Amino acid sequence: MRDTVEIGQGKTARRGYDLDEIAIVPTRRTRGSQDVSIGWQIDAFPFSLPLVAHPSDATMSPRTVAEVGRLGGLGVLNGEGLWARHEDPTSMLRSVWPKDGEAMDARAVTRRLQASYVDPIRPDLLADRVEELRRSGSTTAVRLSPQHTMELAPVLLDGGIDMLVIQGTIVSAEHVSEHTAPLNLKEFIADLDVPVIVGGCATYQTALHLMRTGAAGVIVGMGADGFATSDDVLGIRVPMASAIADAAAARRDYLDETGGRYVHVIADGGIECSGAIAKAIACGADAVMLGSPLAAAEEAPAAGAWWHTAAAHPKLPRGLVAPPREPVGPLQTLLNGPSDDPTGEANLFGGLRRSMAKTGFSDLKEFQRVELTLGTPA
Repeated sequence: MRDTVEIGQGKTARRGYDLDEIAIVPTRRTRGSQDVSIGWQIDAFPFSLPLVAHPSDATMSPRTVAEVGRLGGLGVLNGEGLWARHEDPTSMLRSVWPKDGEAMDARAVTRRLQASYVDPIRPDLLADRVEELRRSGSTTAVRLSPQHTMELAPVLLDGGIDMLVIQGTIVSAEHVSEHTAPLNLKEFIADLDVPVIVGGCATYQTALHLMRTGAAGVIVGMGADGFATSDDVLGIRVPMASAIADAAAARRDYLDETGGRYVHVIADGGIECSGAIAKAIACGADAVMLGSPLAAAEEAPAAGAWWHTAAAHPKLPRGLVAPPREPVGPLQTLLNGPSDDPTGEANLFGGLRRSMAKTGFSDLKEFQRVELTLGTPA
């Protein structure tokens, strides 16, 4: 039964729940954390961590994409980012945030970020980045926006990518426009030989429609965190626990509809610590997309600063630039430990293992059946 409330005469709203409003309930059984598997597989590509790295230039360079892959996750490079516009944007990435003693407000920082993305995307350089990723030996995944997919996808496909990520703030299977020819996802994906991950989406119906395009994975959520401003700019916000559960229900119904085709649900938003990762999987996600937590890695190309891909939009930026943070340690420590951080911001997937062990589940699919309870967030 849908939980709706009346917010005024003639208008109701559905009640949604964020990840910090739910908690995982222990069961009668526990097990050793070494007896827990957190691996997953999308199409023909297995991963030992249920991690997809958010394709922000602040955290994902060709080097860090390869390192995420080496550690067991799926790194994703932004095919429209600075690495596709400049030979070496390292100094540019580290100069977005003001230096010590340099006064600059949030709008000035945003202008500086926007200016970094003025140079056009270079298809030749994008092809070089794909080749660099392929040489690293990790799964080669690149993100494009729906607006530039038709133009840039041939460069990626000719370069031999393993996986294509089509990601925007909000992506639908049916985009209506009187001015431009929309991307027909179903026709586009049907012609490809590589798996496609597409999103974000926020509802059962949209998730189901995206699954029907032939996508191998659907991103649920808009990557919202404390530095995203889609709520302020657009009035759009996704209560993540409810959105994940809705998408998981769409996955189940699509599985029945197709007689066995499974589409992976990837949760993207409000996931800042290991406990939130566990809750996202418990709500039905197969993997999580992490962004700002990876800025705490020593290898982060923006030296601890963080921004969403939409923060550099030339006309309507939707995200603040987060100030540089002190590194927690290398990506290895951040993802797999060991850690001396008691807040759950390091050894992120060790925390997931321990949560599954404490509740007695041996793999991710089992853990999706764990009991949840509602409570008041701290």
